[in-house]
Amino acid sequence: MTTGRSRTKLSMTVGFPPGANEDTPVFVISVAAELSGLHAQTLRSYDRLGLVSPGRTAAGGRRYSARDIALLREVQRLSQEEGVNLAGIKRIIELENEVDALREKVQELMTEVAAAHAAAEQAAAQVHASYRRDLVPVRQETALVVWKPDRKR
Repeated sequence: MTTGRSRTKLSMTVGFPPGANEDTPVFVISVAAELSGLHAQTLRSYDRLGLVSPGRTAAGGRRYSARDIALLREVQRLSQEEGVNLAGIKRIIELENEVDALREKVQELMTEVAAAHAAAEQAAAQVHASYRRDLVPVRQETALVVWKPDRKR
């Protein structure tokens, strides 16, 4: 999906209010329509279809984030340039979201594995460092032990 390029381009052209970022829903539907190059009614349809889910105000008004605008542009590109129908676009978006979530999970697991590996290395180093202190001198003599089992059983 090309939302990364669209997001970067949009982020450079549109300044965010203090404390806001690309996920902050700040654009009313008319501004979002203009920024995405779509009609406001198309944005409402995409919302109903679940393609793009903008934030909502307390009164129920839609507020779009820069990420939503990038997604709207991608929906339009897939539809017009690639000829993908809306059901296909929805599936593509779902799969890309799933891939993103899996990448995040892989990153988390890699971090956990690295931490576990470091802890194991540290534990091994501590064990190796303790070897010299645990040595006990043994007398060098030969002994013979005779064992006689108890035959009362």
